[in-house]
Amino acid sequence: MKLTKLFLLALILPFTILAQTKATISIQNNTVLERKEAVVAIKWETVLSQYPKIDTTNFVVINSVTKKQIPFQLEHHGNKTIQNLLVQVDVKAKSAVQLSIEKGKPSAFETKTYGRYVPERLDDFAWENDRIAFRAYGKALEGSKDNAYGLDVWIKRTDKMVINERYKLGEYHVDHGNGLDYYKVGFTLGAGDMAPYVKDTVRYSVNYHRWKILDSGLLRFTFRLEYDTWNAGGIKVKVTKMITLDAGSQLNRIENVYTYEGNKPLPVVVGIAKRPETGVLSLNEQQGIMGYWEPIHGTDGTTGVATILSTPVSNITVGTEQLLAKTEVKNNEPVVYYAGAAWDKGAKITNATQWFDYLNTFSQELKNPLVVTIK
Repeated sequence: MKLTKLFLLALILPFTILAQTKATISIQNNTVLERKEAVVAIKWETVLSQYPKIDTTNFVVINSVTKKQIPFQLEHHGNKTIQNLLVQVDVKAKSAVQLSIEKGKPSAFETKTYGRYVPERLDDFAWENDRIAFRAYGKALEGSKDNAYGLDVWIKRTDKMVINERYKLGEYHVDHGNGLDYYKVGFTLGAGDMAPYVKDTVRYSVNYHRWKILDSGLLRFTFRLEYDTWNAGGIKVKVTKMITLDAGSQLNRIENVYTYEGNKPLPVVVGIAKRPETGVLSLNEQQGIMGYWEPIHGTDGTTGVATILSTPVSNITVGTEQLLAKTEVKNNEPVVYYAGAAWDKGAKITNATQWFDYLNTFSQELKNPLVVTIK
């Protein structure tokens, strides 16, 4: 009897040891859409359940077919403990990708997201990925002749990080070979900012006054901006904005939390600055998509700007200065939407049709996320 138990233990033990030194991930695409450069979040507690003795400083993620390492990032989301394992994959339509997590020295992959507070330029906060860049205006700019309200776009035609170089040169309105800043925000919501809409008027806040970086890595950059209380048409309002930009994406994920007096929903709008010249519009209230392919800007080219709302849109209006998509938020509850841009000289998206196709596909992907299983 003892021999039988020892024999069974000898059979089981190798599998037990293996389970502690490796985990297998399957990422399934159930749609007819091909997913390219998708950043996928895998709950870290799920990884630990299959690989409890993982060394966070000494592991790799391997594509089971190519046998090559793929880039990954440990996402903390502002916490001391790890929240998610982020990986970037291509998954063909109606198929799956198999990955393995195992012990090993990770390769040095190139950084695809970055951002920082820019005190040397009047409290700017700038961020970017391998496709596009953005900035938000800070406290020091308030009251100056250059003050503006909404989100700014910095176009680029390189997958390298350019923010530091542009600020160092101090000539980011000039194209030195990797793009420039020619996008005009002015006193509008710019490239997809949100504001209360009370008594048929956009109620702009002051610029952000506090910031915090929550994650900064190869594949995802997340930060938080805090705005002081202001009078929004008779309603005292305060907002915190959490912005996430993934590698390979043209759009930010923006999560806003509005705090105000009362329990009634607060009407808000997401806006895009409109140019006086003729551009191309794609407005879909039912799907919450507001797309704009701007008129050409001389030799600088053309910028596409867009927003995608996850909450119901009551209507989209086209004014002389901006496009506005109206929705509503609840007190102290997060509202999520997406906003971003593309540049025709960036070579990825070169015309209005491609831009609007990208937005429709992005919207479908949000509704049909990749399915992750781990064992």
